[in-house]
Amino acid sequence: MGVAEVLFVGGPVFVGEGRPLTGVAVAVTGGRIAAIVPEGEASTLVGDGTRVVDLDGALLAPGFQDAHVHPVSGGMELLQCNLTGAADAADAVARIKAYADANPDEPWILGGGWSMDHFPGGAPVRGLLDEVVPDRPVLLLSRDHHSTWVNSAAIRLAGIDASTPDPEDGRIEREADGTPAGTFHEGAGEMFAAVRPDHDPELAYRGLLAAQDELIALGITGWQDAAVGASSIIADPLDAYERAIRDGVLRVHVVGAQWWERDAGVEQVERMTARRDELASRVPADRLTISTTKIMVDGVAENQTAAMLTPYKDPHGHVTGNSGLSFVDPAVVRAAVTALDAAGMQVHFHALGDRAVREALDAVQAARDANGPSDGRHHLAHLQVVDAAEVPRFVHTDAVANLQALWATHETQLDELTLPFLRDGAEERHYPFGDFARAGVRLAAGSDWPVSSADPMDAIHIAVTRAYPGSESAPLGGAHQRLDLETALAAYTSGSAYVNHRDHDTGWVREGYLANLVVLSPDPFSLPSEDIHLATVDSTWIEGAAVYERTTATERDLA
Repeated sequence: MGVAEVLFVGGPVFVGEGRPLTGVAVAVTGGRIAAIVPEGEASTLVGDGTRVVDLDGALLAPGFQDAHVHPVSGGMELLQCNLTGAADAADAVARIKAYADANPDEPWILGGGWSMDHFPGGAPVRGLLDEVVPDRPVLLLSRDHHSTWVNSAAIRLAGIDASTPDPEDGRIEREADGTPAGTFHEGAGEMFAAVRPDHDPELAYRGLLAAQDELIALGITGWQDAAVGASSIIADPLDAYERAIRDGVLRVHVVGAQWWERDAGVEQVERMTARRDELASRVPADRLTISTTKIMVDGVAENQTAAMLTPYKDPHGHVTGNSGLSFVDPAVVRAAVTALDAAGMQVHFHALGDRAVREALDAVQAARDANGPSDGRHHLAHLQVVDAAEVPRFVHTDAVANLQALWATHETQLDELTLPFLRDGAEERHYPFGDFARAGVRLAAGSDWPVSSADPMDAIHIAVTRAYPGSESAPLGGAHQRLDLETALAAYTSGSAYVNHRDHDTGWVREGYLANLVVLSPDPFSLPSEDIHLATVDSTWIEGAAVYERTTATERDLA
């Protein structure tokens, strides 16, 4: 090759799997990786215009790809009433008051990010909101977006009272006389769809750009948006993406997962494939596709809507009659996945409880039986509780385990709102990453941001240790569920590139691949496992251009 435009020297290189290479230099030309050569030969690639980046021991790796994220809604929350950083209930209420006072002309107070573990039973009440915003409706999504907190004004405006029944796919928290208490779980949050304001397209666009800046600074160069064409609760991001492409400001590559409506059937497949093809005629496929369908199989364990094989317990430890919700009839899921697979669509499952995991794998198996092998790369996200019998089925059905590793640790929400209400021994089946790895299951990784931090290194730290930094708790599920660092890093790079059907040109440091790269300092492979979280992003590169730099990279003269 000729002279390089950018040359990385002086640090190890994680290529997308295994241990890092040492003693090599990586040359970039025309936005792609042009060569990987012994560092002793690097000077032959340097010309007058070459930028030589001295890694100074930092790790060069493929750019991270988030396989399950909600960037537009996350960015909008940054711009609305954002409760993500609240320390407790009082802090959350104070932030709501401050936002309402600062925005007196907003007809509704909208936003989210509150934590269930800050409130008794995980359910904040309307009275807390009424005290600080009595005159305007307030609607705030929980951190995991599975619960909605509203004030009395919003409840009145929606015409909801003690006689209003729970929807099939949700639950209303109630006071003793049946009056709505203020928290609406799952599909019950949709009861405000007719009265809450439509999502502002301009806010969605600004949210996308804010989110892109946040995620690029964390080394993320591509993602799968887990809700395109979603419910009234989450803004449909598609128009914002298309506008960003027209404006030339969408830097990352995006796969959008079209939302499967729970109350409709297989007829949705034709509409989704048509929408996929229409978009493909308007935008570059290497920038945005919507060739994926998101099926929400169940809810979450904290509000007891995750679909379990065994019933939940009540607060006294007694077994109840509730085993969670299957949001879509399993027979419909099997038919839908079979039709989607035949139409060349990928399926992205939300499958959190062990029954939901079984139902999702049954559907992938039905598609395999009907259609034979395909390149669908169907994947199951969340996987909080997985029965041991399901682990080998991932391999048999060629399904991918999409890990949200940040959650695989003892913390307040899990220890107080979840584990006490599950069957005895359920902790041992939580997030069984080690079982997946030993069985040869293909792994991808994502954050579910803004549900939780989007920082891949925070998640990788917990994947390796099964504990958050400074925790004195035992590893969740046992030390055998830990991943080694190279496996966790591969899940967030080459693994997610595979899920996104972008493994032909991203997710690896290989000649001919796009120079979508991240520099991590200190090199996480040089750190003890308890310090992995200290590795942070020095710079992020997309198609050979530095799109984020924490500090000015060191330049070296090799000529």
